Amino acid sequence: MASEAVVEGSEATAASTEVAAAAAAAETGSKHKLDRKWTFWFDNQSKPKQGAAWGTSLRKVYTFETVEEFWCLYDQIFKPSKLPGNADFHLFKAGIEPKWEDPECANGGKWTAACSRKTNLDSMWLETLMALIGEQFDESDDICGVVASVRQRQDKLSLWTKTAANEAAQLKPQNLDSVQFEDRSGVTIQDHDGSVWICPFFWEASIWYDCLDEQISYDDLLISICMSIGRKWKEIIDVNDKIFYSFHDDSRRERSGKGQGRYNV
Repeated sequence: MASEAVVEGSEATAASTEVAAAAAAAETGSKHKLDRKWTFWFDNQSKPKQGAAWGTSLRKVYTFETVEEFWCLYDQIFKPSKLPGNADFHLFKAGIEPKWEDPECANGGKWTAACSRKTNLDSMWLETLMALIGEQFDESDDICGVVASVRQRQDKLSLWTKTAANEAAQLKPQNLDSVQFEDRSGVTIQDHDGSVWICPFFWEASIWYDCLDEQISYDDLLISICMSIGRKWKEIIDVNDKIFYSFHDDSRRERSGKGQGRYNV
């Protein structure tokens, strides 16, 4: 099983059993429940089967919902730097598969940070995991998960978001008869054609009013959300080089996804 392939030690099956037992033990004690469930996934593309479609090697490792489970899992499974070449390790919100085709990802994109040193990769990975499960992003509802990709030339981390920055039409927002400034489900804004929409994101009240006072467009609001996530993530992983945002649609067309993206911070 792929889940056993990422567990430390030659006795993969035994180690995997220990992880499950440790997680179960954590469940019986005093638990610190997370705001949502998360799932680890593993994909080893180094030996694809003849004619196999992309994603067939993707395997779910474990879903957790407490702080104790997370640390038990983190201590027992391989860090990204120890993974074989062409392997991907994912942490995504439970219920979302790390695939472009998943409905939660289909209209989205990703921030990508390159990493030239294995020790940095592990540190960036851990900091990102803690930020995600600790809900450190103001726009956490728009984040799907993170991927660590181990490659021969250069490793990288990618933070996936639900909504590509200026793909306003893909969100299909609800037209409103009147502006509802106090609606807690999002920010009300006016589009280019004069129609009033409600943006399906959670923002703090102070940011809502700033947006409304400036009459921010729908596209500009999405870009602002996207850039906010990128800046916050860059701060969390403590990198000086630019990180780039690309749309999944662009990656689908190019297949390689090697472009530098639409935005950078």
